[in-house]
Amino acid sequence: MTSRELVIATLEFRNHTGRAPRHLWTLPWAEIHHGDMVERIHREYEDDFVEAPGILEEPAMEQGDPCAVGSYRDSWGCIFTNIQEGVIGEVKDPIVKGEEWEDVDNVHIPVELLTFDKEKVNEFCRRTDKFVFSGACPRPFEQLQFIRGTENLYMDLVEMPERMEQFIKKMHSFYCQWLEEWARTEVDGLRFMDDWGSQNSLLINPGMWRRLFRPMYRDYIQIAKKYGKKMFMHSDGNTLEILPDLVELGLDALNAQIFCIGVEKLKPFAGKLTFWGEIDRQHILVESSIQEVSQAVKKVKDTLWRDGGCIAQCEFGPGARPENVYEVFRAWDAIL
Repeated sequence: MTSRELVIATLEFRNHTGRAPRHLWTLPWAEIHHGDMVERIHREYEDDFVEAPGILEEPAMEQGDPCAVGSYRDSWGCIFTNIQEGVIGEVKDPIVKGEEWEDVDNVHIPVELLTFDKEKVNEFCRRTDKFVFSGACPRPFEQLQFIRGTENLYMDLVEMPERMEQFIKKMHSFYCQWLEEWARTEVDGLRFMDDWGSQNSLLINPGMWRRLFRPMYRDYIQIAKKYGKKMFMHSDGNTLEILPDLVELGLDALNAQIFCIGVEKLKPFAGKLTFWGEIDRQHILVESSIQEVSQAVKKVKDTLWRDGGCIAQCEFGPGARPENVYEVFRAWDAIL
């Protein structure tokens, strides 16, 4: 079974091979501080996922390195300031400052991202037997925070200035177009993301989430289904309150902080949603023993595996012990 076939079988709960697909996420911090271990994991436990190249005919506004010390400008025009090498910085001076969003025209809609070379994407897909992700990843809630600032955005979500509402529609239209352009290629999966959880609950009222953001996610997932693609989502924090919604919408896989939520609380979703990782990066990867890492992997497998439904994924980021990250992949291969 190829990597592509393995991933699809896992997402469809018909994986009888005895191996969970593998996906190591690395921040540049890991490459800088533990490059040898990153290389070893990739060599011994090769990823089953790759991302297709997005070669643009028209260059985007993006400028600088998001993980280098200094300033970085994203494709929407938001300026990030970074004081630590190897991680992503923060927006300190949002673009939209007016209470009524009267300066929203200063935001650039990155239509250049639609000019990627589709034939080169298709050639890449044909040359690999791995599961291929698209280069598009909408993130409406987070991008709004970058544009407006988190505190201001929370207040605006309650009051909903007219120009903000118009901009959200414009942003969503662009995101749908971006996903659809990628869905017309030969990639296997599409993605979107937004960090929705605090340690204990959603960052906004679930009713507000369902009114404003669920319809956007519904459209993204429907685009994937229209073209026969799998849809993946990432969201940090405790997102338990919206998991029934994501299942109902037809999401295939979710990368969530399942130990923050509580692995045992996710059992009702086993066989309905594939958990695209992760192993706890707050405590287990940072401070636990190798044996405890192995036990954590076993807990995930015993609770959530249903001839699929789990992807052996974790993030190698600041503070993680390299031997613990290695053990995640060794344990997954040993346990199934």
